[in-house]
Amino acid sequence: MNVSRRTFLKQTSAAGLASLALPFSSVEEATVQTVAERIPPTKMGVTLAHEHVLVDFVGADQVTSNRYDADEALEKILPYLEGIKQLGCQTFVECTPNYLGRDVKLLQRLAEATGLNLLTNTGLYGARNGIFLPDYVSQESPEQLARRWINEYENGIDGTQIRPGFIKIGVNNGPLVDYDQKLVQAAALTHRKTGLTIAAHTGDANAALKEIQIVQDAGVHPNAFIWVHAQGKGYQNHIKAAKQGAWVELDGVSESSYVAHAQQAQALKEAGFLNQVLVSCDAGWYRVGEPNGGEYRSHAVLFEKFVPELKKLDFSEADIDQLLIKNPAEAFPIRKRLI
Repeated sequence: MNVSRRTFLKQTSAAGLASLALPFSSVEEATVQTVAERIPPTKMGVTLAHEHVLVDFVGADQVTSNRYDADEALEKILPYLEGIKQLGCQTFVECTPNYLGRDVKLLQRLAEATGLNLLTNTGLYGARNGIFLPDYVSQESPEQLARRWINEYENGIDGTQIRPGFIKIGVNNGPLVDYDQKLVQAAALTHRKTGLTIAAHTGDANAALKEIQIVQDAGVHPNAFIWVHAQGKGYQNHIKAAKQGAWVELDGVSESSYVAHAQQAQALKEAGFLNQVLVSCDAGWYRVGEPNGGEYRSHAVLFEKFVPELKKLDFSEADIDQLLIKNPAEAFPIRKRLI
């Protein structure tokens, strides 16, 4: 253990999230919105907190469901979801945002076919220099964007009765540009109205800490904010975010990274912040534009490689349940978490 990490452990291990007085309703009073229904968080069970089944990287100006055959996509995706269901997965958080291939009707069909609880999202993705943002973003205020997202929550997505279970945004590496900040502000406003959790694709640690500040400035507690793609962004940055109450998501678990992911989870456990960590594979997906959807990366590595690695690091069954069951059941219920 290096000196800086030891210092951080001394400062934080005695406190952790348990020391925060969170001024919002308990998880038992809230519900989770799936593509099929609202369920109590106790029914989420083992949860993959960040995954994809279909993505289209063509850009906001060209994306459309006419670019792929939904039946072919379902046939390609279904065995992978059935496989993780057999491994014990019960809830699958699908993080593909609007204008990147979000297809809620396909998700509904997959949920019916597998029995999984599937969550979809509202929001927009500004990363990769905004190529997945529709033109209206440059013209509208955070309040106007928030109204669009609130409308999906209240009235359904794309003319359906399917409602989002969380907010998904994406920002560029810092410093945040104007539209990045606008998306974060809109997400905070949407949370204030709906209670939906904010999951923010954020690769850069400075950008993540800035997002947390924007959320707080809007009167939203950082416990409503998930720093997506936090893995590999530094132990001290993980602790800074966790100390403020945010969720630190170690996703991207893969055949080549599961050891490093487990070590980062261990470091957060030692610091007393295991109850603020989410884990997932960020895997999949049917790749629109490639023959038969291209190469699909399995979601099963979390169960087949990552969990056994945790056990090698002396994670107890209770610790693993904390990561895969208790933390998602605390992160995703719809409840307002305000300062």
